[in-house]
Amino acid sequence: MSVKSKMAVKKDCEKMARATRTLGRKVRELKKIQKALSESENRYRMLAETIKDVLFVQDMDLHVTYVSPSVTWLFGYSVEEAYDLEMKDIMTPESYKRGVDSFHTAVSRSNGDGDMDIPFMEYEYIRKDGSTFWGELKVSLLRDAKGRLYGVQGILRDIDERKKAEEALKQSELRFRRLFDLSPQAIALTEVDTGRLIDVNEKFCEITGYAKQEIIDKSTTEMGFYSPEERSLFLTELKANGKVHGLEMEFTAKDGTLIHSQMYANVIQSGNRQIILSVFHDMSEEKKLRNQFLNAQKMEAIGNLAGGIAHDFNNLLMGIQGNTSLMLLEACDESHPHHSMLKNIERHIQSGAKLTRQLLDYARKGSYEVRPVNLNQLVEDTIESFQRARRQIRVHQDLSPDLNSIEADLSQIEQVLLNLFINAADAMPGGGDLFLHSHNATEKDMEGEPYKPKKGPYVLLAVRDTGMGMEKEIQDRIFEPFFTTKELGKGTGLGLATVYGIIKGHGGYISVESVRGKGSTFKIFLPASRKSVEKPISFSPDVVTGKGTIFLVDDEKAVLEVGSRMLEKLGYKTFKADTGAQALEIYREHEDKIDLTILDLIMPGMQGGEVFDNMKKINPDVKVLISSGYSIDGEAKRLMDCGCHGFIQKPFDLSTLSRKVGEIMVPWTDDTQTMGHPLDSLSKSHLSGL
Repeated sequence: MSVKSKMAVKKDCEKMARATRTLGRKVRELKKIQKALSESENRYRMLAETIKDVLFVQDMDLHVTYVSPSVTWLFGYSVEEAYDLEMKDIMTPESYKRGVDSFHTAVSRSNGDGDMDIPFMEYEYIRKDGSTFWGELKVSLLRDAKGRLYGVQGILRDIDERKKAEEALKQSELRFRRLFDLSPQAIALTEVDTGRLIDVNEKFCEITGYAKQEIIDKSTTEMGFYSPEERSLFLTELKANGKVHGLEMEFTAKDGTLIHSQMYANVIQSGNRQIILSVFHDMSEEKKLRNQFLNAQKMEAIGNLAGGIAHDFNNLLMGIQGNTSLMLLEACDESHPHHSMLKNIERHIQSGAKLTRQLLDYARKGSYEVRPVNLNQLVEDTIESFQRARRQIRVHQDLSPDLNSIEADLSQIEQVLLNLFINAADAMPGGGDLFLHSHNATEKDMEGEPYKPKKGPYVLLAVRDTGMGMEKEIQDRIFEPFFTTKELGKGTGLGLATVYGIIKGHGGYISVESVRGKGSTFKIFLPASRKSVEKPISFSPDVVTGKGTIFLVDDEKAVLEVGSRMLEKLGYKTFKADTGAQALEIYREHEDKIDLTILDLIMPGMQGGEVFDNMKKINPDVKVLISSGYSIDGEAKRLMDCGCHGFIQKPFDLSTLSRKVGEIMVPWTDDTQTMGHPLDSLSKSHLSGL
């Protein structure tokens, strides 16, 4: 063999050796690949057989070609049973429709560029036992080597617990949102670091006057809700205690109004940020009501004090009046040196009695003779006489023609009107306009007023002037007795206090609205009545004498002494007692001789009411005339209802005493005897009482 041939053979051998080595290497690599593939298949098979998620493959008709063993755990079907199942067998109708629609949509949108995933979808599935659960499905479309669709593969995971948790969270959030939005308290969420408002509820917007979009994402400092000092106080307490509980703060509404509130706050964690949950309890109305309550208590206390002073003062006036009446019997001739002085004393007594009447009216213990009254007619009569003295005031009347009547004391309501008219005129020293308006009303017309009225029909009278008006500080005090803005000596401060007391005493309500420089409006609401208006009854002012024995009981020595002398001048014999115990002792001994008892209501120890009750036990037919520096109210009215025959208010003169006694002792007749000279020359004002 030639050298050349040998070289060729050698090359061929080497080439075969390289090919053999390459083939061996490829075989080894193939074996490694086959081993890796086998291991991978084993791992995936093991994964498919051990995980709880269901793995499956379906053809284009959605028939199952593979399903993992976990189908038994999740659905209750065996693997063999699962191959015969259709989608509609394991899905609720609504979920089945959505699933099929989703599959067809994905197929129709496929553009042939590889596999196309269908987004995660949540469906409701049905187990073999009929129970349902929620599952999360992930599906991919399968293509062959030529890009043709031949099926789908997917994985189904049980998310029922997660779904329930999400639903519970959703319901919890919904409840929180409802509570947040419907809460009667203002609520705000703000960031701790920036003070930026994250959310507020409807109540917060209502009391601040801001729309939600005006304040969200803005800081409380930027909005100027409260001062830097108050914000610092709030943050200091929050950092020190981890919460704020009942801190009283003021913050400013959109219109500049200061809102009084109690602040409650906690820091809550939301993700990676801290948020302040603040609840604002609006105390504005509560504070207003508290002030009204304290003011009502103050007015009640002042009223009790005023009533007590008036009662005691009336007892003093009674002694002076009685003695004056007796002396005028002896000095009735104007030529008598003491006549003019006695008349001056009488005038001073009348002035003093007028003051005590005002105090008693304020204390709601004044004298009332209630009957149906036409308020419009009374307004017209009073304003007519008022205008004659105040011609510079222009009066405008808007009185409802169908106004209901009221049950009231005619003279008391007349005094209310006159005081309001005078008050309006004093506020318009250079002249002005006075507007009078009346109409029928109910408690609904008093909404927003500083009181809580009883339900029922009312009559409203509004008195508005165009005068100087007044500041709120003065408005808060104008119904207090002795409070006045007039110069010393030009007003007692009892006019509006009397108005307040009379209206309250009639079960009504009064309020005032005023702006400095723009006038004032007084609103009076009085309970309406369905009774017809009656004509007033007049009584004779004559002094009537009589016969019999009268028992006078009074703890005031001066009243007891002058009262017995007045009765004796009228022709009566008297017994006297200055305590309740003494009165009962005397009555037990002489009750057969006593025709009438004049009994003081207010006495130390045993009061008049108890004395009367014991007298009734001794003699059920006992005749009693109640006497008091107060009016016929409270205990006096109870005694009248229990059988007392009359009531007389101190101070009383000889004419009033004779008439009250005569009404009980001797019925009025045409031949009733009256005292002649020297009483004939007594003044008309004296005879007609105070």
